[in-house]
Amino acid sequence: MNPRLTATQQRTICSQLGKVKLQLLYKASVHGYTSAAFHQRCDNRSPTVSVGYNASGFVFGGYTKQPFSQSGQYVQDDQAFLFILKGENLLRYPVTQPAYAVRMMKNSGPYFGEDLALAKGNNAVVYSSPRKYYNFNAAEMHGNDLNLTECEVYQVEEDTTLLERPWRPIIWNSERRTKLMESIKTHKPIDSSVSQVRVLLVGPVGAGKSSFFNSVNSVFRGHVTSQAMCGSSATSLTTQFRAYPLKDGREGKHLPIILCDTMGLEESTGAGLDINDISSILKGHLSDRYQFNSRSWTSWFYNPFKSQELKDKIHCVAYVIDACKVSIMPANLEEKLNDIRSQINSMGIPQLVLLTKVDEACPQVKQDVTNIYSSTYIKEMAEQVSARLGVPLSHVIPFKNYSEELELDLNCDILILSAINQMLRLADDYFDDEKPRSLWCTRMYY
Repeated sequence: MNPRLTATQQRTICSQLGKVKLQLLYKASVHGYTSAAFHQRCDNRSPTVSVGYNASGFVFGGYTKQPFSQSGQYVQDDQAFLFILKGENLLRYPVTQPAYAVRMMKNSGPYFGEDLALAKGNNAVVYSSPRKYYNFNAAEMHGNDLNLTECEVYQVEEDTTLLERPWRPIIWNSERRTKLMESIKTHKPIDSSVSQVRVLLVGPVGAGKSSFFNSVNSVFRGHVTSQAMCGSSATSLTTQFRAYPLKDGREGKHLPIILCDTMGLEESTGAGLDINDISSILKGHLSDRYQFNSRSWTSWFYNPFKSQELKDKIHCVAYVIDACKVSIMPANLEEKLNDIRSQINSMGIPQLVLLTKVDEACPQVKQDVTNIYSSTYIKEMAEQVSARLGVPLSHVIPFKNYSEELELDLNCDILILSAINQMLRLADDYFDDEKPRSLWCTRMYY
């Protein structure tokens, strides 16, 4: 019995539910559009995802954590939602009155509140009456085509699959941590005119850009810090361009890297970081604390005539992406990232991806962060973000920021330090490429 949902569609749905997989329980074209067949195969199974398909090409359905039955009663479920699948994107409609989330009807297939039912009355039809307990638009949900060509119910199961061998080997011990720290502290950019590598952090709101600086700062301070403002918000908490130098301890020497933080990218036009600011940042025209989206800036913070010395430019760009949201990245946001990537490519600046919140994306990693390169799900997310952003898989670095911890963790430190080490390597590649270009320009000038 083959599922009609594609592997990509299944991943998109699962991305809403955590590290899970879908197991097909009921397929109407095989078992029949009867309530008896549905209840026989699906009663007392949970959580479930129910999916309807029609001839107009709409794919839609609902999720509930409650097991189906034939009681005729409403069942409470504050996590229930209806959804539409459009390509690789999922539009989600949460239940508005959880006490009426699911109705356990004897003569019907999956029945969500009084709003949506699949295979109602032993027929291949949809019952649709929106805005009672779920707010959705009927035309958007199913195009007002109420005839089903297929109906499926999947059980949601925890995906505990780990690879036999890690897809990227890594050493987890204190010696490795010490070696990485010493390598970073003693690093000298190969271009003598540059004392500190400047790395620009770019990514959606809430992905963890500011948290990354705090995490790196924590490792070298020896305790968890929160110098950069971070947290949970629908809009960017960062409103200024910040260039954060790092020190080896509170009174120690400056490290050979500066992390530059920006406003978060937002899906809607005119919100979040303006991609027109990117060029100025890359060229070194913006000073620390430049206020984004402000008409009151002065030449102290923005100077388009400032000499473009190599030390002031950006030498590496890191896209910070939430591993939980790779599959459901909005098309407008992906378009913004691609526009930014085109600008960066034209300037020859190396790029990598920092894949954050891996512990939230995968239960095995949450249980033990050393499972990060044994997790099939994290590998899939790394491959997806590599393809969508056009960055080589070798330049995708999954890791975990410090967020709820009060003390440092050896394994988290190793992942964070490995990311910094890779940035320094890429910056040296950039300097290697810039040398012949600057010599050529000098000869042309003379």
